[in-house]
Amino acid sequence: MSNRKGIINIAVIAHVDAGKSTLVDAFLSQSGVFRANEAVPECVMDSNDLERERGITIYSKNCSIMYKDYKINIVDTPGHADFSSEVERIMKTVDAVILLVDSSEGPMPQTRFVLKKSLEYGLRPILMINKIDKKDQRAEEVVDLTFDLFVELDASDEQLEFPIIYGIAKQGIAKYEIEDESTDLTPLFETILSHVKPYDGSSEAPLKMQISSLGYDEYVGRLGIGRIVQGTIEQGGQVAVCKRDGSVAKSKIGKLYVYEGLAKTEAKSAVAGDMVVISGIADLSIGETICATDAVDPMPLIEIEEPTLSMNFLINDSPFCGKSGKFVTSRHIKSRLEKELEVNVGLRVEALDSVQDGFKVSGRGELHLSILLENMRREGYEIAVSKPQVLTKVIDGARCEPIEKVTAIVPDEYAGTVISELNQRKGQMETMSTEDGHTRIEFTVPTRGLLGYRSDFINTTRGEGILLRSFYEYEPYKGEIPKRNNGVLVSQTGGTAMAYSLFNLSERAVMTIDAGTDVYEGMIIGINSRKEDMTVNPTKNKKLTNTRASGSDDAIKLLPPKIFTMEEALTFIEDDELLEITPDSLRLRKRILNETDRVRARNRVNRELTDREIG
Repeated sequence: MSNRKGIINIAVIAHVDAGKSTLVDAFLSQSGVFRANEAVPECVMDSNDLERERGITIYSKNCSIMYKDYKINIVDTPGHADFSSEVERIMKTVDAVILLVDSSEGPMPQTRFVLKKSLEYGLRPILMINKIDKKDQRAEEVVDLTFDLFVELDASDEQLEFPIIYGIAKQGIAKYEIEDESTDLTPLFETILSHVKPYDGSSEAPLKMQISSLGYDEYVGRLGIGRIVQGTIEQGGQVAVCKRDGSVAKSKIGKLYVYEGLAKTEAKSAVAGDMVVISGIADLSIGETICATDAVDPMPLIEIEEPTLSMNFLINDSPFCGKSGKFVTSRHIKSRLEKELEVNVGLRVEALDSVQDGFKVSGRGELHLSILLENMRREGYEIAVSKPQVLTKVIDGARCEPIEKVTAIVPDEYAGTVISELNQRKGQMETMSTEDGHTRIEFTVPTRGLLGYRSDFINTTRGEGILLRSFYEYEPYKGEIPKRNNGVLVSQTGGTAMAYSLFNLSERAVMTIDAGTDVYEGMIIGINSRKEDMTVNPTKNKKLTNTRASGSDDAIKLLPPKIFTMEEALTFIEDDELLEITPDSLRLRKRILNETDRVRARNRVNRELTDREIG
């Protein structure tokens, strides 16, 4: 400790895909964290399988590097709006942020969100214009746009004096000016040292540390992650924990870890300014303060963002239950969700009533909840989930719903259609501009209206459009939004789907299964061309006779079925439908599988509605 000049904590913040994880890779490789002969994967911080597959950061993560006797702790944060609660919490643990902006795209909706949060916490950002090797880079203009954004977000005079670095994170290059011949990140390292003061909290003062993030270890249980504000923390030391409800509990630190490179290293003690991981406190939560037992002084709690979307997680009661999953009972699902709550603070879980065996799970958005479901299916869980429902609030006596800021960048010829679609979904256009054959449109749209819109948008723009969303605010309820226009084909029997049946059905529907697929009664097998649902028999085969007709007995050619992704399936289903999720399949189904029971239930609902209107 004695030869270290200081500790600097810094977060890398940006919009999705601006290059945050790539920049952290370059930091690590140029600071000697990896051995010369070590094979290093791209985006080494994105350690979760889903993060690698989707190319996004889901969980904020820590690492540290040494530069000129300074220890620099770096946090790589998510850029997607659904994980914004991760971004907010780490702002309280850092001394400065590196704001990454793409040299051609410029500031995006999520850039606004992460910058707003960092400015509110009084941090002074370092602006890095990334990807300056792009053919369509407009770095000078992007700097001006970013400055305008700082002004718009009420940055102080000191915050407006931000240093500017130009770079290519993928090549590990940073420059003071675009024309410079720099070949590494030295300009960025030097800017960090000159712009950011090392943390100056006293290590001699009584201990104070706030928990900003949680982890879980199979062997030692819940982990608390945070920065030591003052004092020194020791492994095995007695501490006071200031709880969220205002109470104070005495506890003992189990294991103590600090970050060295990518690894958590066990330590005997750590001093003010350092990011540490502690174990031994079973019911630790976000925002709680760890204090010295003789100097209890809780810090202001960290507000945790409220969920905006919920869905019901039900036990899978289909005829195929247990065919591919290991965990199928309510008890299994309950223990898995409780484990998720240990680390996922943006989540809420409530047991459903006795009529339905399951749980109401609320989160920050479609992606937030679908990531949880994807992880569960990979771990061997089977589950049935309902259509996502937007959570409304009562504000000043009025029913309000979450509204999102949407930016669509589309080729000019598709702009009219996109505007029309967003208007139908109760969107309100804010701005529109055109440049180089592309139109940039900004809307505010209810979250309800955006459920399932991404796939429609991709089809409308032939895959050439960019759609960006971020939470904006709660506004009064916008009224009814048109629902799905198409009914579905529902199997009336169980068995194996036959090509002969599917071929005949595909004349009036888009199939969602292929020939040879096992089906059950109540399973959805296609999308009808009309509004009504249709009950069909996909297992019927052609009667074999000795007579053959010329032409009609040629090999049947089926069109490829529509295969839903998890997010598409969740937003396609209606209130009377469920998505059955198993380790090897996603199946759409009716909530009530038997056709007679469905008709009875529908008639009962219609009677109740009629009685209510008469009453």
